[in-house]
Amino acid sequence: MTTASDLLGIGQAAMKIALDVIASRDPGRVTLKSDRDIASEVDYAVENQLREFLANETPHIGFLGEEEGESDDRETLWVLDPVDGTANFVRGLPLYAVSLALVEDGQPVVGLISLPAISLHYTATQHGGARCNGETIRSRPTASLQDAMVSLGDYAVGDDATEKNVDRLAITSRLAERVERIRMVGSAAADLAWVAHGKLDATVILANKPWDTAAGSLLVREAGALVVDRHGEPHSLTSTSTVALSPELYGDLLPLLHD
Repeated sequence: MTTASDLLGIGQAAMKIALDVIASRDPGRVTLKSDRDIASEVDYAVENQLREFLANETPHIGFLGEEEGESDDRETLWVLDPVDGTANFVRGLPLYAVSLALVEDGQPVVGLISLPAISLHYTATQHGGARCNGETIRSRPTASLQDAMVSLGDYAVGDDATEKNVDRLAITSRLAERVERIRMVGSAAADLAWVAHGKLDATVILANKPWDTAAGSLLVREAGALVVDRHGEPHSLTSTSTVALSPELYGDLLPLLHD
């Protein structure tokens, strides 16, 4: 029987392959996928190599990647963002991540996030805790908004961006009046990992792509923080927003995110 520890080990081996690819080459040609949404040659190279490796190591498990989609329709699958924060990556900014999760019946049970440019490597297993570089991590128990550092997901691009950004700008304004600092990192995986690690007190991501949030949402929960949608409902891979925060901030932060 394959255990969570076994699957974490396979995930770590896959992550090493991804980091070796990133370290060995430049971003290469950049492809415009849609309005202001790009992918580099490294995005595709990482995804293709991990898809092949994980198919060989775990042939009974499906695969969903940001760039090439789902290999087959299975209830258990690996979910990968090969480079989360590609816009940062291609410009040489160090705030980008590789995010890999194992999802069973819609719930992440193994999560790995690596920020290779700054040597931070996160892992989590369901009911097994969260770690960074092998050391146990816990979220920060910040109770007051005025003491909270909150990150925001990127503003919208593509279809309906103007309408979507009215909402995002309104939330930015509300938060700016109340919290200590606002940050926009440019990588949802990094945002979630840093809530888990206590570097951020909350993150507000008004979107929810499974490759962006599956691994990070598990890290947050295993580190003692909450993951909900903007209305405070339980977060899942089908939610339309992702909010991670210390439990102490729930009552003050969530009302600021209502439509």
